[in-house]
Amino acid sequence: MLINQRTIKKPVSLSGVGLHTGNKTTITFKPAEPNTGIRFVRTDVDQCPEIPADIEHVVDNFRDTTLGIDNIHIRQVEHVLAAVYGLEIDNIVVEVDSNEPPVIDGSAKPFVDVLQKTGFVEQDSPKDYLEIKETITYSDVEKGIDMVVFPSDELRITFMVDYKNPALGTQYTSMYSLSDEFVKEFSPARTFCFLHEVEELHEQGLIQGGSLDNGIVIVDRQLSEAELKNLAKRFGFREDIILGTNGILGGRKLRFYNEPVRHKTLDLIGDLALLGVPLKAHVMAARSGHAAHVELVKKIRKVYKKKKLTSKYQARPTPKGVFLDIQAIEKILPHRYPFLMVDKIIDLIPKEKVLGVKNVTYNEPFFRGHFPGHPIMPGVLIVESMAQTGAVLLLDSFENPEAKLAYFMAINDVRFRKPVYPGDQLQIEVELVRFRPTSCKMIGRAFVSEELVCEATFMAAIVDR
Repeated sequence: MLINQRTIKKPVSLSGVGLHTGNKTTITFKPAEPNTGIRFVRTDVDQCPEIPADIEHVVDNFRDTTLGIDNIHIRQVEHVLAAVYGLEIDNIVVEVDSNEPPVIDGSAKPFVDVLQKTGFVEQDSPKDYLEIKETITYSDVEKGIDMVVFPSDELRITFMVDYKNPALGTQYTSMYSLSDEFVKEFSPARTFCFLHEVEELHEQGLIQGGSLDNGIVIVDRQLSEAELKNLAKRFGFREDIILGTNGILGGRKLRFYNEPVRHKTLDLIGDLALLGVPLKAHVMAARSGHAAHVELVKKIRKVYKKKKLTSKYQARPTPKGVFLDIQAIEKILPHRYPFLMVDKIIDLIPKEKVLGVKNVTYNEPFFRGHFPGHPIMPGVLIVESMAQTGAVLLLDSFENPEAKLAYFMAINDVRFRKPVYPGDQLQIEVELVRFRPTSCKMIGRAFVSEELVCEATFMAAIVDR
């Protein structure tokens, strides 16, 4: 069933204090046109450009998710993103008059409430879902982080935390349906922090707007009455702090028995919004945080970019093992017979690596003169095959690759290992090792039956066609 995009009916605002600055800040949500996506604007900055909420604009992910463009940053956006993504809003402009949105109660619920109150409008453009077809993994052995993405007919999340700390212990949760469970079961989950982390952040001049009303502080060390009084004075609380029997500073009651892991799930939903498209997948996460989420989103984003490439250039279904056929290649490269030296692309990882194939037949025109009676493929044409294959990868880095050309600046470290004969199939692997808007460096290797026949390093300039 075709599902259309949606935005909100009318602008709506919410005010509070920023978690880190403690400054009063107002956030305003505004409707946006189809295919706009989620975009942030700092209204306190003159002529501030819109900052797209996508993985390319993440500038920091240590303790929260920070977006930026042209040295203009906005931090702590994950709760806002979770609210927008969890309500399945596709297009919206988010204006903030500070470098961070208001923290309110430390959850996404206040944003969810105002967005639901203003209502939604269906738009005349279909949603572009990213459906995961194969397993994607991310691991950090040193930190004990594991994340796996499986195929699913809708977004599902399974999350486990284990901090090896008796104050929190091991917690687990599952969200089986974003549309059915997000609003009631996950959006109210508040941010949490261990007491020693709160003290460290305060020493760094951060969390100036933090309080026991907008976060759960888990006590991870013994505290005397004197220390509790000092804490109250240090953080500017008007009344004494009590040590709750539940191990939470101030004795604050949890909204859920496993509220911390539900908030981690909330953070993950906000970070998944950085894909820029709604996701159909089951994401399983263990002990992950914003940094790991960003790395996983980068991996998933590459799958999405591959999907966009095939939908843009590949007009007909391809057999298994073919990513782009010759007709698709002709839409990207300007070369034609007798100088189109790549027949198909079998795989492509955007901005990383491409695998291509050149079938070497006896009908190639160069075999008549190279050499009569002993035909072998000219080495320069093997190099040309690698360069053209690399150009497919390189030109994917631009919005309209058909409007660009790649010119050689240098070819270095060329090695010919074995001759290539009629009937051989060149399997070409090209890796992008450095990219700039006007130039790049690539390493190419060509194989026949898994044996290396040629390798070279390319420098190319990118110009308008």
